[in-house]
Amino acid sequence: MDTPLQSMDKVIPKKKGIQKKHFGYLAIGIAIVVLIYMAFFADRTSTYKVEKDKLIIETVSQDQFNDYITVPGTVEPITIIYLDAQEGGRVEEKVIEEGTMVKKGDIILKLSNPDLHLNILDSEAQLAEKENFLRNTQINMEQQRLQIKRDLVTLKYDIERKERNYQQNVTLMKDNLISKEEFIRSKEDLDMARQSRELALERQKQDSSFYSVNINSMVTNLENMRKNLQLVRERAENLNVRAPVDGQLGLLTPEIGQNIQRGANMGQVNVLTSYKVTAQIDEHYIDRVRTSLTATLDRQGKEYNLLVKRVYPEVRNGTFEIDMIFRDSMPDNIRTGQTYYTSLQLGQPKVSVLVPIGGFFQETGGQWIFVLDPTESFATKRDISIGRKNPKYYEVLEGLKPGEKVIVSGYETFGKNEKLILKKSK
Repeated sequence: MDTPLQSMDKVIPKKKGIQKKHFGYLAIGIAIVVLIYMAFFADRTSTYKVEKDKLIIETVSQDQFNDYITVPGTVEPITIIYLDAQEGGRVEEKVIEEGTMVKKGDIILKLSNPDLHLNILDSEAQLAEKENFLRNTQINMEQQRLQIKRDLVTLKYDIERKERNYQQNVTLMKDNLISKEEFIRSKEDLDMARQSRELALERQKQDSSFYSVNINSMVTNLENMRKNLQLVRERAENLNVRAPVDGQLGLLTPEIGQNIQRGANMGQVNVLTSYKVTAQIDEHYIDRVRTSLTATLDRQGKEYNLLVKRVYPEVRNGTFEIDMIFRDSMPDNIRTGQTYYTSLQLGQPKVSVLVPIGGFFQETGGQWIFVLDPTESFATKRDISIGRKNPKYYEVLEGLKPGEKVIVSGYETFGKNEKLILKKSK
């Protein structure tokens, strides 16, 4: 008979096959494998889906790169002469109107200035007074010169008489026929006469020198007054504003009755023997634009050659100015103020890898671009290097090959995604 203990030691057989706990282990293993794949093998590139038809896709090419820029230019006269008032006054008459062809010396405006006419009268009066004073001085000097000559003549004969008297007294004194006192007086009279003549000669010499200097000074002063009067008269003549050169009268601002200040600008005369084209260029090109560069201008299917004549150094509002002149012929019927688009050559043509101009540059700065896969089902971001550009193409220095297709439209909606999935529009 079995004991109770023996009845409790019954052996339980093992279950065969997959049990519930095995599913847990399997799930954990799969999760680990997935994590390892995601960490080391999966493509974690950020993607963005975009409709292919809304993109601008271009093919990279290899061709001649023409280094030029297109800039709008304004036609201006080859030379502009400004009319500045040489003398202030009131506008009395506009003899010639704007747009009229003028010859050098033609009167354009007539001004009036009463104060200036008073100055002329005052200068003329002063000049007449100085001339009268000079004449009176010359008359007085001539009278004094003649008086001195008369004195010298008188002294000459006085000396001769006293010389004879003295010689006679010498003889008489030897015979004691005259007193000693009388002899001494004759000698003193002769000496005094001789000294008087020497003083008269000295006076004549000094007066001559003084009068000469005085007259020269007065003549110089008088000449200066004549010149001053001539200048005042020329100022009065400047009240007639004349054309400085042959040309076309351009802007003319004064109106009848208006007071014009001396030095104020009143208008301009355009010299129309030739024309120039003035253009504003982005400051980005300031280091590349210089004189002697060439440009072309197209009008009605005909091309005209230009030459950069002057580059202005000032930069205003992000642009600087250049002047271009025609190298040979000019368009017919050219007019001041017309606008033409000119192609300015910055360098020599060169065979390069080219990408058409597009909006992508605003977002990338030319440092990268989206390149299509050969299947054209997606596009990936690729670093590139861009050199020069012209109105049609960018010059690609590295990163792209001819034949590859790239997205050149704007990238504003792509964010920071590095891969674009291209889908067809519905």
